[in-house]
Amino acid sequence: MIDPPSAAKQGTEIGIQRIMEMIPHRHPFLMIDKVVDVVANQRATGLKDLSKNEYYFQGHFPARPVMPGVLIIEAMAQTAAVLVVHTLGPESEGKLVYFMSVDNARFRRPVFPPTKLEIHVTKQRNRGNVWKFEGRAKVGEDVMAEAVFAAMILDD
Repeated sequence: MIDPPSAAKQGTEIGIQRIMEMIPHRHPFLMIDKVVDVVANQRATGLKDLSKNEYYFQGHFPARPVMPGVLIIEAMAQTAAVLVVHTLGPESEGKLVYFMSVDNARFRRPVFPPTKLEIHVTKQRNRGNVWKFEGRAKVGEDVMAEAVFAAMILDD
């Protein structure tokens, strides 16, 4: 079990500038605005404030914008990547993380703007550079999507 001395046991909040130091994603593909309630080696919650001005709503769908399910899954992965970097420490900042699998993905309700999407991820396990998570995207108390996914952190 990874438990670096700098890892806080209680929830931490990470803003957008720090997120961009931790993971390599940038606009327009950065799918989270903030990460809250980060507990190293356990869980994190990503937040995304959706407005109708998001680039993907121009084509998905202009008359009734809906956030694409694959982008919800991507938001889960980015939240998980922040959790991994928070757990492992500064030496892991900016490393690429690649999906290995997405299982049991379920899209329960469409996500319409304007809204605040909460992305809850919980670490299930890790072995070496492979991590497995459970993710759930919510608007208020409503579960919009959920999935189990695995990712690999690449060493340069």
